[in-house]
Parts: sequence; C-alpha cells; structure tokens
Amino acid sequence: MMKGMIVKNMSFKVGQTLTIVGTPKPDSTNFAVNLGPDEKDITMHINPRFDAHGDQNTIVCNSYQGGNWCEEQREGGFPFRQGEEFKMTISFTPSEFQVTWSDGSSMNFPNRIGAEKYSVVSFDGDVRITSIEIK
Repeated sequence: MMKGMIVKNMSFKVGQTLTIVGTPKPDSTNFAVNLGPDEKDITMHINPRFDAHGDQNTIVCNSYQGGNWCEEQREGGFPFRQGEEFKMTISFTPSEFQVTWSDGSSMNFPNRIGAEKYSVVSFDGDVRITSIEIK
C-alpha cells in the first residue's frame, strides 16, 4: 500500500514528540504522513489535500486497521502551501496525538490502535521530507 519513503524500526513512545519538516512539491495535489506499529496498519494517517479526492485545502485524518479504513476526521484550517516548507510536531499521549502545525494551529487525533510505542512512519505523495526528529 505504501509507495513513498518508509522509516522502520524507530521508537516513538508515549510522552515523546515527533517533528517532521518537509516541502510539498509546487504542483502537489496531496501527500500523506502515516504512523503505525508496522507497514500494514496505520494508527494515524494525515492527508493534506490541496486538490485531491474531491477535497480542496482540507486535512483528512484516518486509521487503517485489518485491511480497512476507519472513520475519516476532517480538520478545519489548512496551514500548507505548495512549494513552501512546513513543520508538523506530533505529541503522543496514551489516548491521542496532538499535532501542531507551522502556523501554531493544532488538531487532536485519537490513538485508535492504543499502542504505547510505534515503530513505522511513512510518507507518500507529492512531498519532500527534509527532517524527522524524535525527542
């Protein structure tokens, strides 16, 4: 399912923060950041859509478990611009992820799988990732 860059065997645990810096391509329609326990399941799928799947300037979040997508969560606000660098900071608690964007806005997404550690982050679509840091 994942076709882009994959980081495996990392250790992102409850209480830590994952910071991702990247730049959507100038003609980007959408891209995705996926966080999960393995390459098959995704506990948090963040999909900024410039113009894709019938959405414009929308962030769609979801989970993928047991071969099926769960219920989508759509976020208001859209802090992304094609060709401009973004920073996303993901704070991890036992019950949820709090994602803070470059412009200071934020969103929460439930930890649907419920694990206390995730080991895979992947990226797909029209984006160039320049930095990944766990603290």
